[in-house]
Amino acid sequence: MKGVGAVLLSAGVVPDVFAEEDEDPGFWENTDRDDRHIRDYLYKMRHFNDHHPDDVFLSQKDYDILKTSQARLKRLQRTVGHGNFYLLNFDEALKITRNYTRVGRFTDAEINFLEKIFYEDSIQYGFWGEKPIKNLTDRVKRQSVVKIRHSGNYLYKGLPLETYQKIRNDIGDQVVLTSGVRSVIKQFMLFLSKARDSRGNLSMASRSLAPPGYSYHGIGDFDVGQVGLGADNFTEKFADTDVFKKLKDLGYIQFRYQDGNFLGVRFEPWHISVHT
Repeated sequence: MKGVGAVLLSAGVVPDVFAEEDEDPGFWENTDRDDRHIRDYLYKMRHFNDHHPDDVFLSQKDYDILKTSQARLKRLQRTVGHGNFYLLNFDEALKITRNYTRVGRFTDAEINFLEKIFYEDSIQYGFWGEKPIKNLTDRVKRQSVVKIRHSGNYLYKGLPLETYQKIRNDIGDQVVLTSGVRSVIKQFMLFLSKARDSRGNLSMASRSLAPPGYSYHGIGDFDVGQVGLGADNFTEKFADTDVFKKLKDLGYIQFRYQDGNFLGVRFEPWHISVHT
């Protein structure tokens, strides 16, 4: 493993306890018992929020830099506001941190760390999705998005907005936009926060959140939920809701990360795929 793997792997952050083997033989009922790789993969997706023996962890040094970077991003988000943060690009973020002492400028070590996370191949820690955003400094053009009332989120004009409006027309006001356009900076905030909570486990983080540059929220995808469900809209509980059942019946809806996908991502029944 080169690049990120050589730098990130370290015994300093690896936890002592990993997930045990699944005791339920029925879990493998529809799986080729001779294909250990597929079995292990499906097990990880089922236990996406556990540590596994071959997960890739940050070194202690990089984990410390992650924590200072994530804390700076949180201060930046408070300074510019959540709405602006969804659209903030990398160059704007650097400029703001230089001008606001309450945020503090990114250190050289932090910038190098962010560049490394963005440009290294995520396959090395288990995320197999495509990368629709190629450059760290790519921007969300503000004239190309519209803010959705009562959601705090933005959608791209054109197909994303039309798709959401059609969903609302067909399902009704029980469906709500829970996450729309995300800039590279916003995706950094989400991914680094998950990686911090995961004690530096990049593999665990990427089973729940696309790494920066790999999120289709940057070009048109969006998440929906059911009114009143709250944070459970981002769990498999959403799959039991009337909204999800109605979404499945809409012939024009595709889901980005379906159950049993081989992209290294847990089942996300709330994630609407707009661009292929």
